[in-house]
Order: sequence, then C-alpha cells, then structure tokens
Amino acid sequence: MTIRAVFVDMGGVIVRTEFQAPRQHLADRLGMEYEDLIKLVFDGESAQQASIGLISEDEHWATVMRRLHRPASETQAVRDEFFAGDIIDTDLLDFLRSLRGKIKVGMISNAWSGLRAYILSKKFEDAFDAMIISAEVKAMKPDARIYQIALEKLAALPSESVFLDDFPENVKAARAVGMQAILFAQPEQAIKELKLLLANHK
Repeated sequence: MTIRAVFVDMGGVIVRTEFQAPRQHLADRLGMEYEDLIKLVFDGESAQQASIGLISEDEHWATVMRRLHRPASETQAVRDEFFAGDIIDTDLLDFLRSLRGKIKVGMISNAWSGLRAYILSKKFEDAFDAMIISAEVKAMKPDARIYQIALEKLAALPSESVFLDDFPENVKAARAVGMQAILFAQPEQAIKELKLLLANHK
C-alpha cells in the first residue's frame, strides 16, 4: 500500500527542549524541583483541560501562577523562561516541506489554544497541509478520535498513513487505528526510518 499521508507530532518532535538550564534556573528561583515544575505546567488538571479546549491557554497559565503563588504580572516572564530552552528543528521542517506535493503532511498535537498562533508567528505553517490541534478538535492522543479527525482532514486511509511521535502510547494508539507509526527518538533516526518506509511503500 502506497503511503499518501505523513503525520507528525509537534512538542518533543519538531519543537524540543534541547537546553534544560533555563527551566532549571526557573525551578530554582521558584524554590521547587525541576520535575515538579514540569508536572505543574504539563500534567496538572488545568493543563489537561486546556489540551481539550475546555479552558484557554491563558486560563491555564493563570492557574499555574496561582499554584506558584506568583502575581499575574509575572506570567509572561515565567512562560518565556520555561520555554527558553526550546528549539525548532528546521531540518525536520525542511524534510517535511520536501514531501509536500507528493505526499500530504499533517500535524497531530496535544496542545493548548495558542499553538496555531505560535506556528504562524514562527512562520512554519507551510510545512503542513493540515494542523490538528487537540484544543481545537476537543480530543487528544491517545484517543482514537484525534487520529480519525486527522485522517479525515487529509482524506487519507489509515493504511496509507504513517505517524511520528515521541510517546510510545501515542504510537501504539496510531497503530491501533490502522496507521503505520514510528517512535521518535532522534531526528536523524526518525527521518531515516521514514524515508525507508516511504521507499518500501511507493
């Protein structure tokens, strides 16, 4: 079966935390452990609510600031420092751009309401034919619904599609709906595996 659609995750794949020092400095400044700060921002109840669009990203950060006992006036500074170690993988984006026209390219991301605006501000929306963001579609990985929504967006059959993600449970869920899937560890490994898969399914 020919691969007609490639889907990729955003956080941990295209945008990755390559430098931990800014986040560690923030945790130190707030008097908390690094892992506890990450859990508060990404795994708390408000983070989950924001991920399926029940609350906005700004409302989530307001909750975070209350939990940190910090004033709302510091919100932007905390957000900036928390994400200061993140990089955008321009090589991976260029590879995805090179596929477009021959293969449809989509993004499936568990993300808050601000992701689309972030991508537009960084000017890499052209790498995708469609962006499926959990906060917008009210479903998040590994829920089968978000994969089905993505497939419908690109008019692709599961058997004609491959998904790239850094979480094993999300890769497993994609396979459960009939997609092929690659577990992302390093960009070079992921591109190599994806190229091999595409070559074997022409």
